[in-house]
Amino acid sequence: MTDSQDSVITARQGDTTSGPRRVVQVGETRYTLLGTAHVSAESAADVRALIRSGEFDAVAIELCDSRHHSLTNPDAMGEQDLFQIFRQGKAGMVAASLALGAFQQRVAEQSGIEPGAEMRAALEESRDASLPLLLIDRDVGITLKRIYHNVPWWQRFSLFSGLLGSVLSRQQVSAEEIERLKEGDVLESTFSEFAAESKSLYLPLISERDRYMTLRLAEDAGPGRYRHVLVVIGAGHMKGIAEQLEQPLPPDPVAERQALEATPPPSRLWRALPWLVTLLVLTGFAIGFSRNTELGWQLVGEWFLINGVLSGAATLAALAHPVTVAATFFAAPLTSLNPTIGAGFVAAGVELWMRKPKVRDFSTLRHDVTELKGWWRNRVSRTLLVFLTATLGSAAGTWIAGFRIAGALFG
Repeated sequence: MTDSQDSVITARQGDTTSGPRRVVQVGETRYTLLGTAHVSAESAADVRALIRSGEFDAVAIELCDSRHHSLTNPDAMGEQDLFQIFRQGKAGMVAASLALGAFQQRVAEQSGIEPGAEMRAALEESRDASLPLLLIDRDVGITLKRIYHNVPWWQRFSLFSGLLGSVLSRQQVSAEEIERLKEGDVLESTFSEFAAESKSLYLPLISERDRYMTLRLAEDAGPGRYRHVLVVIGAGHMKGIAEQLEQPLPPDPVAERQALEATPPPSRLWRALPWLVTLLVLTGFAIGFSRNTELGWQLVGEWFLINGVLSGAATLAALAHPVTVAATFFAAPLTSLNPTIGAGFVAAGVELWMRKPKVRDFSTLRHDVTELKGWWRNRVSRTLLVFLTATLGSAAGTWIAGFRIAGALFG
């Protein structure tokens, strides 16, 4: 954007707010960026005071459609079709979102402050004032996927471990964690240990979202559309978005925004790997039978036994229904030879059939997943665990059995 003038406004005597503000004038439209803390009662009060001042004719907030839906409808998870989630390959993203939500809930319980209070305040006040509400952040699922694809494969385990550790730890939330939440959202707080040292993580987590939110402002609240727009964002995004607003827009901001929503496709090698493994295993069986019928059946038996035991034991660790464990035991050796369907999908489908989640499982889900045993107690989260453990068990079984076959043939 061009023709801009900006200034930084902080708390001063007689001011009604305490948080940092920055004003950027673009043509006839003024954008007031309010830097909020996601764990702060003062930030919620700032939002209410500014909207009630009557200065603004639109409010933009750092939320995406899915988080807005979750915020306004606590039972949103119960409206989802779990079977479709597994079929569409979204189980990992749903589990990660639940884990992030569990961390938020733990912060709320231990600090006495509900994360996102300032966003709720913006929703309520804009509705009461009949002001247009603009959702400008990128979908959290897309951000997680772009983080996953952007970081090196060896760093993904560290990120997963950090996420799991922050969620399952029962220690008191540290002052440092609270301060990080005051600068950014739960995603940034969870991964901040890595973001500062990793450009590949900082890009999708912070930099891309600064750009994305600027582009959404240009689309939904471009110069001349509104007179004065209040932009409620985490304090950590204020500087980046202000700088973006001062720069000229690209010729096609919609195309650039859509590019930031795209998930990079897996490499050809990664897509071909399951089929290559299947080919190698079947070739191993063929070589074994060509040498000796007894050897061939031995290799087939070991393949079925190793795959079945590891996958079944993994679902047993998730406290799956006995029928689910048995079904996974028999299905895993076959699904490992069919890249179009996974053992996790079969296990989750059987578990849903045997133990369909009840209404109370959805209503208590967010609270249950704040503690380790709650993931097993709640039928929804336990089904997710069954899917994930069966998938991991099948993957481990495939590689171990594969190396076993190779050793028997060429050792």
